Amino acid sequence: MRTCRDAKAMAKTLREELGRRGTALSHGECLEIVARQLGHDNWNILSARLRAAAEPARDAALVRPAGWSVSGSKPHLYDMVIDPATPYQGGRAALIRCRYAEDDPAYAVLEKGFATLMQSIAVGPFRGRRICLSADLRVQDVVGAATLWLRADAAIGRSVAFDNMEERAVDGPLTGTQGWTGRRIVLDVPEEAETLHFGFYLRGSGRAWAGGFSLREASPEDVATVLARIRPEPTNLDFAQPVEATAKAG
Repeated sequence: MRTCRDAKAMAKTLREELGRRGTALSHGECLEIVARQLGHDNWNILSARLRAAAEPARDAALVRPAGWSVSGSKPHLYDMVIDPATPYQGGRAALIRCRYAEDDPAYAVLEKGFATLMQSIAVGPFRGRRICLSADLRVQDVVGAATLWLRADAAIGRSVAFDNMEERAVDGPLTGTQGWTGRRIVLDVPEEAETLHFGFYLRGSGRAWAGGFSLREASPEDVATVLARIRPEPTNLDFAQPVEATAKAG
């Protein structure tokens, strides 16, 4: 046996055979039995070792892109690399992929999070100006979200402008499986800003690609993208409207 798929096939066969004999076990319980049969304490340990053994051969040609750093709440659950197998307009694309499928028992017991490929730069000529971050995204089997993000900081740990598209009802994060789709963030950089931070991230499971990044001063026709939760004036201060009515009202 060489892969997690082999182990899962064994668990499926075991579950079907026990079912025919009147014993009902879940797929996860059968995975635990297979793990113990193979000399491991539990499925999490077995799957981690099988994946680690398969990783060098599978990803020998995959490397991280120079100039980009890895971050996020759970970066150890993800691979973040250049993907030579996915062409992007004659160039290259970066890939973030969760190491576990959504239905993998090993993933289910882990605290779900996100991982990002990012850059941090001095604000330089962008201070006090409107800027535009754009890129194309592509997703496969994403349960969660894949999106761009852009942040301006006045000092370490103090953000003065931020957008990750998560609040948008239109042209927001990508989910499921979608082909190359353009996304952009237009942000006003305050005079007090010292640094800019940007990139793309995958929250949850699946795979997300990004290509064609551009960070530039916005054109006159570029309207700042505003978080959906930012309203022009107070609303529903007496809580008379439930969320459904508020949503219908825009």
